Amino acid sequence: MPLLDVQELKTYFFTEDGVVQAVDGVSFELEPGQKMGLVGESGCGKSVTALSVMRLIPDPPGRIVSGRILFDGIDLVQIPKDEMRTVRGRQISMIFQDPMTSLNPVFTVGSQIDEAIQLHQGLEADEARQKTLQMLETVNIANTDRVANSYPHELSGGMRQRCMIAMALSCRPKLLIADEPTTSLDVTIEAQILDLIDDLNRKLNTALLLITHDMGIIAEMSQKVAVMYGGTIVEMADTRTLFKAPQHPYTVGLLESIPSLSVEKTDLRIIPGSVPDLIKPPAGCRFHPRCSQCKEACRQERPHLVDVGGGHLVACHL
Repeated sequence: MPLLDVQELKTYFFTEDGVVQAVDGVSFELEPGQKMGLVGESGCGKSVTALSVMRLIPDPPGRIVSGRILFDGIDLVQIPKDEMRTVRGRQISMIFQDPMTSLNPVFTVGSQIDEAIQLHQGLEADEARQKTLQMLETVNIANTDRVANSYPHELSGGMRQRCMIAMALSCRPKLLIADEPTTSLDVTIEAQILDLIDDLNRKLNTALLLITHDMGIIAEMSQKVAVMYGGTIVEMADTRTLFKAPQHPYTVGLLESIPSLSVEKTDLRIIPGSVPDLIKPPAGCRFHPRCSQCKEACRQERPHLVDVGGGHLVACHL
């Protein structure tokens, strides 16, 4: 049984302008301890998929309208909110894009980690503080006492992100969701944070769902990749297969748009056009207005994921 099994998930936002079909029929599986990347342009539905798994979609205006999210065999869509609160943090944790907006500015970092530990593990205050210091040490923070007693604004971006990772992993969750965890960090700190997440994944056997638009990070960190476009998954395969033999025109375009230092590649390729309006998405394949290989069937009929061999799934009429 997979640890996480998302089946035909649809998450819509009901606005004055219309219904935004942010996630429209997404399905994927994640095994225990597996590292999976979710990649695509901004606005394709990656973060909404993650928030749906966490049951953190703001209602109103958003709502999971259909589909199942099976975690350890339990459908997270159906369980009561109180029960979901016990799952969130204890069994599934999330690292958000910007730690400055995720940490409460009026409480010390240590007190916020203490609270998470006390809430989910039932420890006394002294025991929780010792566990907090241990977790800060685990994420390679040297002066743990000083950092624990600091407010978020007193720490650097990289240090705040380490504290968020310490909080997320304090209860040793089975699944860690990392939503663009290095967006606001410089390249050196980014590498350190990614190495840290990778190291903790191996030590704790925590499954990882990594959300990013950076194909380089996907190549380095993931065992499996799902490519999203317009609220749907258009291709999914193990990382080596996807990079070696991409099948969907959108995936090919993403890989060709990566800058290269090779002499042969002097021009940076781009994907023409812009992302679709998810209030009124195109009929048929949502990528067809930007696809150079578009056929009549692409304009009329929406393709479904098909196995083209070895678990390599592609949603394309070609």
